[in-house]
Amino acid sequence: MEGGNSPSLQLQQLPLATAAVSVQPHTDSFSYKENLIGALLAIFGHLVSSIALNLQKYSHIRLAGSKDPRAYFRTKTWWSGLFLLVLGELGVFSSYAFAPLSLIVPLSAVSVVASAIIGIIFIKEKWKPKEFLRRYVLSFVGCGLAIVGTYLLVTFGPNSHEKMTAENITRHLVSWPFLLYMLVEIIVFCLLLYFYKERNANYIVIILLLVALLGSMTVVTVKAVAGMILVSIQGALQLDSPIFYIMLVCMIATAIYQATFLAQASQLYDSAQISSVGYIVSTTAAISAGATFYLDFMGEDVLHICMFALGCLIAFLGVFLITRNRKKPVPFEPYISMDAMPGMQNMHDKGIAVQPDLKASFSYGALENNDSMPEIYTPATLPIVQEQHGSKGVSAPPYRVLEHSKKE
Repeated sequence: MEGGNSPSLQLQQLPLATAAVSVQPHTDSFSYKENLIGALLAIFGHLVSSIALNLQKYSHIRLAGSKDPRAYFRTKTWWSGLFLLVLGELGVFSSYAFAPLSLIVPLSAVSVVASAIIGIIFIKEKWKPKEFLRRYVLSFVGCGLAIVGTYLLVTFGPNSHEKMTAENITRHLVSWPFLLYMLVEIIVFCLLLYFYKERNANYIVIILLLVALLGSMTVVTVKAVAGMILVSIQGALQLDSPIFYIMLVCMIATAIYQATFLAQASQLYDSAQISSVGYIVSTTAAISAGATFYLDFMGEDVLHICMFALGCLIAFLGVFLITRNRKKPVPFEPYISMDAMPGMQNMHDKGIAVQPDLKASFSYGALENNDSMPEIYTPATLPIVQEQHGSKGVSAPPYRVLEHSKKE
């Protein structure tokens, strides 16, 4: 009797053992391959997007410093940047379909590192080696820390993989941890929006926290949309489910509002501050959303979680050091002193300044030219014509204009 029952007992235990293996996705070697594919796609996408944005910026600066009457969208450089930007964004979008959300989001530090390296390579001024190292030592240290942090993120990142089917996404959407997270996020978002709109609290932290809260929902929906598209390509159609279009609409809406708040922040603060603070708060919010919605760290041991957190902190420090070394732009000022006009408030401290210090500006109409700068960075100058009045009784104009002469 016992010998006849033993095969049946073994057959009954076989499905349970198979189910136990599938519960621990981090033991599957194929999941590591998916992590690697997603990480490489994200790194490629951020790198190409950084090159594209610098190409477009180079196109604008070149037109501003020359007498070329063409618009920026009529240049091959700008269109090349646009093509690379679309390619990079597609790479980042595809990466969400393979790797966990908490692994892909911190890899945006690659774009900051790439921008810093490209900025150093395209410097036109000649520096002595000691002066060059002293000037860009923070950038080099920041790039090294960001690379080390990225390595730790890829190595110790979460390894939980789940097919993005409509059933799984709906189950995560109505789970109580995510509903509680959404309730807290909505309350915090409304409070921040109240202080920003009603109390005029235009602090960079408040604006970028609004961006981060919207961005956390953007990346959650991006992963859902990208994952459902991948599952549909593999054969199981998911595009006919209503949850796909709900996620698609949420993705577009949150991305638009996120871009709106970013545009408002760029008008008030320097881009270096926005890059560093925005990266830190957006990454933290996105990782929290991924851990709550997709349960990215479920089944991971404490060592992997601690090393992943250490990689995030190192990447944060690297991005902060890179952006801290950037020059602050000189604010635009009018070229004519207003102290001589009756009834007008003096715009300068002593009322004698006429030509502002615009050595780092690429604005049109700058009357000061720096011959040490390259030709493409030279500001376009406007000629000054002094009119001769026929009547001798006409008084001089109530302003003073600085004569400009350039040595050929």
